[in-house]
Amino acid sequence: MSRKKTSKGKASGGGGGGGGGGTPSASPAHGAGEKGAPSQANGVVHPSRPSLSNSGEFYDVAFKVMLVGDSGVGKTCLLVRFKDGAFLAGSFISTVGIDFRNKVLNIDAVKVKLQIWDTAGQERFRSVTHAYYRDADALLLLYDVTNKASFDNIQAWLTEVHEFAQKEVVLMLLGNKADVSHERVVKREEGEKLAKEYGVPFMETSAKSGLNVELAFTAVAKELKHRVMKEPNEPKFQLQEYVNREMKGAGCCRS
Repeated sequence: MSRKKTSKGKASGGGGGGGGGGTPSASPAHGAGEKGAPSQANGVVHPSRPSLSNSGEFYDVAFKVMLVGDSGVGKTCLLVRFKDGAFLAGSFISTVGIDFRNKVLNIDAVKVKLQIWDTAGQERFRSVTHAYYRDADALLLLYDVTNKASFDNIQAWLTEVHEFAQKEVVLMLLGNKADVSHERVVKREEGEKLAKEYGVPFMETSAKSGLNVELAFTAVAKELKHRVMKEPNEPKFQLQEYVNREMKGAGCCRS
C-alpha cells in the first residue's frame, strides 16, 4: 500500500496531462516496478506495503476513469458532486480539454484510488480526448435526459470508445439530470434498452440531487478492484447485478 497525494490537474486542448503532449502515466495498479505499485504473484495482484510521501492518502490500487459525452450533459457537475459532495449551481465555463480529480474509496477493505478525468464534449477537443482513451480503465458515458440529441449521439461515442479504448475497458451508461422530470425527453426505458443493446450497465443519475452518483463510481471501483485482486476460484463480479441490487435496496433513490 502506498501513500500518494490526491491532487487536481489540468491538460488543455494543446496536449496531454503533465506537459509534452503525452498521455498520462499508467496507474500504480498497472505499472510494474513503480514505487507503491501492487506486487503480483501467480497472476493475482496484491497491495504493496505502505510507503511514505509528503502528504495525501494511502491507497492499494489506482485506476483511471473517464467521463465522456456531449458538452452540457453534466460531466463536471457529476464529478464535483462525487468528489466534493457539492452541486455547481448556475452557469459555468465548459471544460476545456481535460481536467481530473482523485478520490480514494474503501472497497471491501481495500483502498482504491480513482483518478477521474473530465473530458470536453466539444468536437474541437475530440482528438485530445482520443489520446486519453487508450489507458483508461473505465469509461462513464453520459447523456442528458432533457436533451434528445445527447442521447442520440451515444452510438457515436460508443463507436469512438471501441476504436480508441482498451478492449477490456469497463463501460457504464448514465442518463444524467434525472431530477428534472418536467423537462425529460428521454424515458428511462429508452436508456435501459440502449444499454441492453450494447451490453453495458445502466443507471440514471442526478448531480443536483446526488441520485446514484456515489453508486456509479463505487460500482465501477468494485469491478476494477475485483479484476486485479480476484482469487482464482472467486466468481466474477456482476456489475449490473450489483447496481440493480443496490438501487432496489435504496428504492432507486440512492444519493
